[in-house]
Amino acid sequence: MAPLNLSDLPDQAPEFDLQQMLAAGVHFGHQVRKWHPAMADWIYAEKEGVHIFDLVKTVRQLTIAYNYAYQLGADNKVLVMVATKRQAKDIVEQAAADSGAMFITSRWLGGTLTNWNQVKKSLQRMIDIEQGLVSGEYDHYTKFERNQLEKEQGRLERFFRGIKALSSLPDALFIVDPRTESIAVKEAIKRDVPLIALIDSNTDPRPIDIPIPANDDAMGSIEFIVQAVAAGYRAGKSDRPTGTAKSGPDNNSSASQTRPSAAAPVQAGSSDC
Repeated sequence: MAPLNLSDLPDQAPEFDLQQMLAAGVHFGHQVRKWHPAMADWIYAEKEGVHIFDLVKTVRQLTIAYNYAYQLGADNKVLVMVATKRQAKDIVEQAAADSGAMFITSRWLGGTLTNWNQVKKSLQRMIDIEQGLVSGEYDHYTKFERNQLEKEQGRLERFFRGIKALSSLPDALFIVDPRTESIAVKEAIKRDVPLIALIDSNTDPRPIDIPIPANDDAMGSIEFIVQAVAAGYRAGKSDRPTGTAKSGPDNNSSASQTRPSAAAPVQAGSSDC
């Protein structure tokens, strides 16, 4: 898998406030006994059995992530934010709504990327049922038949409501906690979809294109990182010239199609639908 090219990214990121990051608990990693050795370069110290991140390096990675998200937005590319852990769901959904990104927070269905053609059919089925129920297309159905359609639509909505408008593979994923979202990570790698991720000290950063070392359990930390990436995407979309082609995997840009090599000592290393 070729590394992403980050050399031509725009310099749009703000200066991130280290004091705010400290207050949010971004610097706290996991217990030392749970660490992944590949995270060594991101760790500043150990305190009371807990690893402490080097926030200067976190800021560097967050700056790269912001600028990459900005370029995605400016190129009208699709960013999907993924977080199914309890404390991250609402934060990601709100950030996606504010920035124009898409999201998956219920559960990552195996095959979402690797069995995309089937997922696309499921998305269309969800939309067709929803429109039919509203338009009265199914009024002549029996009550049982309508109930079955409503149940089917509800199930599809639960899994796919955040990617309802997705018409092709996304141009990038932003993931909160790659350990929890390991299936999404594997599928993104198989389909060559770039990965940005908030990654804690217990996780292997090597499969991630742009890892952001930070606390992935505290809501304050999650919110700080997620909002920063979403702000970059929103800013890029706001600055996008009118008439830019609609997003999709066939639109080449510096923010997609060529995987990034993060400016840090890491590199990219079943179907339910």
